[in-house]
Amino acid sequence: MKKTILDYTLKVRIPLIIFVIAASFITTFYVSRQERDGVGYQPEQPIKYSHKLHAGEMGMDCQYCHTGVTKGRQALVPSANICMNCHTIAKKDQPEIIKLKEYYDSGKILPWKRVHKVPEYAYFNHSVHVNTGIDCESCHGNVREMEEIKQVKSFTMSACLDCHKEPEKYLPYLENVKQGPRHCAACHR
Repeated sequence: MKKTILDYTLKVRIPLIIFVIAASFITTFYVSRQERDGVGYQPEQPIKYSHKLHAGEMGMDCQYCHTGVTKGRQALVPSANICMNCHTIAKKDQPEIIKLKEYYDSGKILPWKRVHKVPEYAYFNHSVHVNTGIDCESCHGNVREMEEIKQVKSFTMSACLDCHKEPEKYLPYLENVKQGPRHCAACHR
């Protein structure tokens, strides 16, 4: 092999290839951040439900619709019968309520799209957090001001660990709050 071809390869081609690979990785990393940590995720739901109206203006407690949050790992999404507790009477002539009633009458499950999701390899228990007095909006944002629900905070390992390390910073409304567990087995079971 000629010395000039080798020099050209070592001085120009390899650094250029390394630069392109690094630039591609860095660009992909930052462009896909929203997809990775979920911030900004706001899927279209089968029923247009206003959290601003129900949780904000009407002051409904999150636990009325999201049952089981004090007893289990997950905050369940509401079934049509929970909505129909009020909507058999209230605003039953509105298009979205008519759509809701169709689900209710047919016995079909409302196909809500999950907005807030912890990765499958991580264990998270809502009841542990809610029963210690942590407000829903500490993780889910000010839902009372959201017309449609969206993810506003990151559900990454670093976000959880930040709160577990310095709970007084992230949960200033709680008195005598203790640090959360930080060992691997607390979340990775």
